[in-house]
Amino acid sequence: MDALDLARWQFGVTTVYHFLFVPLTIGLGVFVAGLQTAWHRTGKEHYLKLTKFFGKLFLINFAMGVVTGIVQEFQFGMNWSEYSTFVGDVFGAPLAMEALLAFFMESTFLGLWIFGWDRLPKKVHLATIWAAAIGSNLSAYFILAANAWMKHPVGYEVVDGKARMTDLWAVLTNSTALAQVPHVVGSAFVVAGGFVLAVCGYWLLRTRAEMWRSAARAALVMTAIAGAVVAGTGDSSARLLHEQQPMKLAAAEGLEHDTQGAAFTVVPGIEIPKLLSLLSAHDPGATVQGTEDLQARFERQFGPGDYRPDPTVVFWSFRVMIVFGLATVGLSVLGLWLTRRRRPFPAWLSRALLLALPLPLVAVIAGWLLSEIGRQPWTVTGELLTAASVSPGVSLGEVATSLTLFTLLYGALAVAEVVLLARHVRGGVEERRPAPAAERREPSLMY
Repeated sequence: MDALDLARWQFGVTTVYHFLFVPLTIGLGVFVAGLQTAWHRTGKEHYLKLTKFFGKLFLINFAMGVVTGIVQEFQFGMNWSEYSTFVGDVFGAPLAMEALLAFFMESTFLGLWIFGWDRLPKKVHLATIWAAAIGSNLSAYFILAANAWMKHPVGYEVVDGKARMTDLWAVLTNSTALAQVPHVVGSAFVVAGGFVLAVCGYWLLRTRAEMWRSAARAALVMTAIAGAVVAGTGDSSARLLHEQQPMKLAAAEGLEHDTQGAAFTVVPGIEIPKLLSLLSAHDPGATVQGTEDLQARFERQFGPGDYRPDPTVVFWSFRVMIVFGLATVGLSVLGLWLTRRRRPFPAWLSRALLLALPLPLVAVIAGWLLSEIGRQPWTVTGELLTAASVSPGVSLGEVATSLTLFTLLYGALAVAEVVLLARHVRGGVEERRPAPAAERREPSLMY
């Protein structure tokens, strides 16, 4: 093992850890905004209680996401300076937009929402949480546009060994980004829906209060709709892989040689004839390229080297993503059917909802492993190899030290996150207390 291997491990670990918070922030912000909107429109007290209850969970998760994201960015200068030098001119614009527009919008309006209870007009205060939620999703768009450029670089030219952006609009409207954004954001809503379902399942086992039933039903609807979006955009992503990243597609299917009318491998030994060609090209007779034939072509194009990603990780992460994602969406559809027409949640279903927390998280992590490991050995497809991206002069000991420190730090943050979330969930909603007669304004129930 050398410094490159450890640097890859460090970036992979911190990225996966950070991504535990990102999808929950994206989806939960919109869910909280929806709850507050329901309170604004109906005046029902339980919607206000739910808004503040899930609002606290949203804030805890948002704070952890910010901390882990900052640490992650330090690695670009620490371990990946050659990569940063190559992509800096291209990444500068979308990342600046993410920081100056989306993140500042999100954090500013979130601050107004936190401290604006009983201080801002009701409609203005409602607008602040929607602005914060929109900012979260805008942030995801700019980050994913930058990430999509690494898989399918467009709107640039290479000058003096560095990528120079020639068309910002091409970068922001990259076909890979346009397919990736709704897929990833949709999966974020599935994660958030699963989180809410698990919390509601916990409380439905303890009480039959209408507020938990209404929150669970809303989360079931959100999860089912988001799951349909993920499935639909997954079809678009498969077609783009066929055209733009054939090696990733071949590795995900364990396909070694070019095959006309390629079968889809469910698991080794079980295949569905011609389904892979149908999914990837919408043509059951289309030819899908294989890893070994692509390896030979890439050696002729780029020179000697191994251009195949890890076949085991890519193959199984694809299947884990599909199985766990379908299980989450299937649970949501089943829950909607069983609780239709105001039917109560059966106890077994409430227990099953607890599974909605880990299932989508495993699915999105597997999806990112497929996406990022499937791109290897490139950091920028066709332009910059991962081996050429690492910082020169960084020793194995230095990377090992930073990896150890980050692991210990993230472990401590994980414990703090779990303790804070669990304590708040067990505490339940706060009940309204009558204000002292001397007070003119009711104090905030949340802060």
